[in-house]
Amino acid sequence: MSGSGVDETASPRLRRDRAPHPSAPITLQGPGLGAHVRVPLGETGFDVFPLFLGAGEFGWNVDATTAFEILDTYGELGGNAVHTADSFAAGRSEYIVGSWLRSRRARDEIVVTVRVGRHPDNPGLDSVNLVRAVEASLTRLGTDRIDVLSLDAAVGDPAMLEDTLATSEWLVESGKVRAIGAHGYTAAQLVEARILSAAGYPRMTVLDVPYNVLRREEFEGDLRLVAGAQGMAVTPSHPLAHGFLAGETRTRDAQSRSARGTQLAANLNRRGSRVLRALDAVGSELGIPDAAVAVAWLLAQKIVTAPIVNALAPRHVVECMRAVGVRLSRSQLSDIARAAE
Repeated sequence: MSGSGVDETASPRLRRDRAPHPSAPITLQGPGLGAHVRVPLGETGFDVFPLFLGAGEFGWNVDATTAFEILDTYGELGGNAVHTADSFAAGRSEYIVGSWLRSRRARDEIVVTVRVGRHPDNPGLDSVNLVRAVEASLTRLGTDRIDVLSLDAAVGDPAMLEDTLATSEWLVESGKVRAIGAHGYTAAQLVEARILSAAGYPRMTVLDVPYNVLRREEFEGDLRLVAGAQGMAVTPSHPLAHGFLAGETRTRDAQSRSARGTQLAANLNRRGSRVLRALDAVGSELGIPDAAVAVAWLLAQKIVTAPIVNALAPRHVVECMRAVGVRLSRSQLSDIARAAE
């Protein structure tokens, strides 16, 4: 694909012969190399590329044509895990992802995770709405199963955890869902869920939580300890702080910024400036963009399995995927952490 950084003329044999040193960032000369990079997604039984492609902008800030280009670039470079939600663009994100899976005949190669609980037609995680939400997502995706169903514990949701897990058990047994994940749950709720799993309910094996070098307080603490003790696969959302850690707010024209970008720019403070300077310095040393440094910082956290990165263009996918294979030194990690204090 044009602009993806893929060398369409290189033969597979030449690409294998050009394999880089193991400590070097993953080369973007061909789609074959990244396809061999896989990590276990916790106890789900799936092996994934250590970077999820988030579809949060599809159907909203990204039209279907551009979304297909983004998905193609991700797949060409070895990616195999896509995250969406029934609330993303009121379901349009799922429809776009499903259309791409069908047109590329890629359903069996892609691990699809879906977050449910906030769609206005099926809000919450009570038994009725949970089943309806899953059925609606399956219809929009045009598939017969969801690989990882991420339960979104919406604020004020009256559903009892045991009831939610009982419904999840039926969804798993019926083959509509392969594994269960969690979003928005407290450490105490995860402990309760693990106790219930001892009674036969399905385990929550994946944790989707907002986490990046600037936003650490929600995860670091009891939630991190519990997730680690339970062996959950942690897939951080918002790893680039809506583009801030990629330097996007420094390059967008002020009059063309989205409301969210404008808010982020308004919140630019000394701490944020220090972190950006630290990312700039490390990026210059390694020859990679700030986005790749921010993702590499997350991947350096042993508990992190695969950050979820949303993209507005194919180049964003290329930039972020360069983080896989990068090994930040202790001094670089220390500089970035100190800047974020």
